[in-house]
Amino acid sequence: MANRGLGTALAAVGIAQLLKIPCHYKQSGEWKPSKLVGSGGMPSSHSSGVTALAVYTAMKHGVRTPEFAIASMLGIVVMYDAMNIRRHAGEIAIQVNDLDADVEQLAGHHPGVYHKRRSEKLKESLGHQPREVAAGALLGAVIGAVGAISSR
Repeated sequence: MANRGLGTALAAVGIAQLLKIPCHYKQSGEWKPSKLVGSGGMPSSHSSGVTALAVYTAMKHGVRTPEFAIASMLGIVVMYDAMNIRRHAGEIAIQVNDLDADVEQLAGHHPGVYHKRRSEKLKESLGHQPREVAAGALLGAVIGAVGAISSR
């Protein structure tokens, strides 16, 4: 790849996505190959990718460069988003998905109330717990360092 920093970051994303399958199995006892392309879960591939890019950039260009500042700010925004905004959206999706059952139960107690269940549930696994982000960042730091060292 012509851009080694980008290649290193993409490798970190791919490795994190691959690791989601055995991590999910360890947690649930269920092999779920769809974790390879899904969002959420352990480790955070978003965090892994942006951390790999920041570490690679720091080791290749130094921490006092605009390149490192850009990579670091990107990483902060992405990890904040994964832990907060996207995770909360997933928690709201869980509550919305539960509304159907709640309304059906209420309708059962009130014969005149009619409720049509949604045909599709909202996706609930959108964001990450802090430990998933930390694990992704640690994985990304290692991959970023390996990428920088191996490109010398």
